[in-house]
Amino acid sequence: MILLDGGMGRYLKFIGAPFGQPEWSALALIKDPAFVLKAHNDFIDAGSDYISTNSYAIVPFHLGEEVFKKKGKDLLNLAGELAKQAKENSNTNVKIAASIPPVLGSYKPETFNSEEARPILELFRDVLVPYGDVILGETLSSIEEIELVQNIFKSYGVPLWLSLTLEDDITDVSHSTLRSGESLLTALEKIDLSIVDSI
Repeated sequence: MILLDGGMGRYLKFIGAPFGQPEWSALALIKDPAFVLKAHNDFIDAGSDYISTNSYAIVPFHLGEEVFKKKGKDLLNLAGELAKQAKENSNTNVKIAASIPPVLGSYKPETFNSEEARPILELFRDVLVPYGDVILGETLSSIEEIELVQNIFKSYGVPLWLSLTLEDDITDVSHSTLRSGESLLTALEKIDLSIVDSI
């Protein structure tokens, strides 16, 4: 069994970190990164085998286009450095999951466009992924998004994990669909198990 950490955003809010919309969990990175380090340390102390970089909200959707252009790279580096510091200061074998978010908005498959998403994902690959023991593609909601994430991260040399997000109101699990309305079974067929280590 592998134990992942908890939800970074909600935990930052719980411990009193700078927090709010639209920046969400990125606001702590901008205003008081010590809270992010504390969150990592608390998750490690609670027994997490993996801590996820606080990078889920380092996207134009949360920061705005201008702030992302000016600060995105530095914030990704900071997120990686804080996770690395927590790992190095730990007396455990904790590992780092480089968190790759839905870069054009969570639970919004209708806004996803590969051409727009590619340069953002490539920035994550080049800046954040070197800190990771694994790459964690989070809450992917369409087949197009799944395929692009696989394509960009397939040759990096560390395990690639994917998590998918499904429609909530499904009464028959055999008809489960992604948020895009596409069949889960079809989506799973599009995942290349020679590239992806865990789903």
